[in-house]
Amino acid sequence: MVKDKYIVGILVGFLLPFLGFIGFYQWRFSFITVKEFLSILGQQKSILSAMISVSLLLNGAALTFFFNKEKDKVAKGIFFTTIVYAIVAMSVKWFL
Repeated sequence: MVKDKYIVGILVGFLLPFLGFIGFYQWRFSFITVKEFLSILGQQKSILSAMISVSLLLNGAALTFFFNKEKDKVAKGIFFTTIVYAIVAMSVKWFL
């Protein structure tokens, strides 16, 4: 049973996008090395946007799940980390 605490939501919210990143890599780019994949992400912003979207989609699903289970503090922690990821992602896309 998951405790209804903000820290649980923050941990879930930070970990799920990494799982999404790994899943996106395995789904689309498993034929190249991780180093080459990271290089491509730096060069092609459209791939970066797709990867971020897939990664944050997991947070959206978790957010919905925890709100439906009435674990509002966990859901708020996930929402907070999703906003942080989105700000970082937009900054990377626009400024790097």
